[in-house]
Amino acid sequence: MPSAPRRLPILIAAGAALTVAQTPPGIEPGVLPKTWLTGGPNCLEVPDWQVHEYNPTFYIIRESGCINYEKPFLYLIFGRERALLVDTGAGASDAAAVTAKLIAGWAKRNQRTTVPLVVAHSHGHGDHVAGDQGFAGMPGVTLVPATVDALEKAFAIAHWPDEAGAIDLGGRIVDVLPIPGHQPAHVAYYDRQTGILLTGDHLYPGRLYISDFPAYLASTRRLVEFTEGKPVTHILGCHIEQSSTPYVDYPIGTTYQPEEHSLELGRAHLLELLAGLERMQAKPVKLALRDFTIFPREPRPGRGDPKK
Repeated sequence: MPSAPRRLPILIAAGAALTVAQTPPGIEPGVLPKTWLTGGPNCLEVPDWQVHEYNPTFYIIRESGCINYEKPFLYLIFGRERALLVDTGAGASDAAAVTAKLIAGWAKRNQRTTVPLVVAHSHGHGDHVAGDQGFAGMPGVTLVPATVDALEKAFAIAHWPDEAGAIDLGGRIVDVLPIPGHQPAHVAYYDRQTGILLTGDHLYPGRLYISDFPAYLASTRRLVEFTEGKPVTHILGCHIEQSSTPYVDYPIGTTYQPEEHSLELGRAHLLELLAGLERMQAKPVKLALRDFTIFPREPRPGRGDPKK
């Protein structure tokens, strides 16, 4: 199937919002789309990126499967003083150009010239850092490499992985939680303003590849402890591999996923993950659950070397 020509991203407005009654006090509501573009059936008709405005300060960006079958999600969050981009995409990613257009639109809406940008990552696998080179040398951009040392310094994480760090975007705090196990430099991001927890490849509707089981279990316990008593409106990972049929996922390398699972999970899924891990401590094995599969093994080559 031919690759799609480069196009501008599109904005998708359709979705289901949390009502005022459903939104926890002090939490800013938003809208999630009913469906996502995946990568077909005709790649000539599919844009390279789908951009969704969850609300005016939180954007969800998905790379097309026609560019790379991983179809990763990126997240752009705005505060008063700076913006944070989590991940830069896979393969031939031009995430820098897409992000620049979104920042320009936000700045115009808020009567600003621009805003400084911090580019960070959920973790260091290739399908999450491929667009890094596009940000190199861009004015006003701070690129945080996906390494433990760089994360500790950038987010003031004093004791990796047992203590959390944070970044202040200007009136908006995003907590940064070390969660190694899938990859050594993996972190989660909790946006206090929306109550959204970004979990990267640790938890999402798909195959949860585990390279270090004890570390992954400990990280899941820390996530459960961190979220205790906090509003968690959505848990958003970086992929969708699960189909809308319970217990069934799409094969590796699938480009077009017409009946895929929703992106968002909830805290109940985090508790379900922890319960499944604790049951298999003595002998980690593959376990298919309704909305994701626990997969204790080395990630496939396309996801990178977890030891790097």
